[in-house]
Amino acid sequence: MSQTAAQFLPLVALIAIMYFLMIRPQRKKDKQINEMRKSLMVGDEIVTIGGIYGKIVKTKDETIVIQTGADRVRLEMARWSVSSVVKDAPRKAAAKAEAEDVKEEDAPKKSIKRLRKETPAEAEDVKEEVKETVQDVQETVEDLTEELDG
Repeated sequence: MSQTAAQFLPLVALIAIMYFLMIRPQRKKDKQINEMRKSLMVGDEIVTIGGIYGKIVKTKDETIVIQTGADRVRLEMARWSVSSVVKDAPRKAAAKAEAEDVKEEDAPKKSIKRLRKETPAEAEDVKEEVKETVQDVQETVEDLTEELDG
């Protein structure tokens, strides 16, 4: 009896190896594809098994309606004919908005110059700076006109 068990042991080991190397990964991949097909939403851009690119405009239980090309042809197709999702428009927009909210909360606040009442001394300083800048600009303009005339 132990001799027959020893003869079947390599066969059982081969079947176990085949299961873990081929069957199990394929089932996992099929499960992911089915989940992707179940989660299709209006606005997703997809590629069908036949290579047709389109945007989902309507979903039903077992079928989807896609819009293709510039002439906006609509095709009704079975869900199982979807090969991959190229772009998740609504999901990405929602995720992007959520990410921006997080960034705004985490980012340091930009310093905003608040309008405040200036003291008379500060106002005089600003006026002086403006006058100096205006004089510098006028001198530069005069110099340039002299170079162009001469």
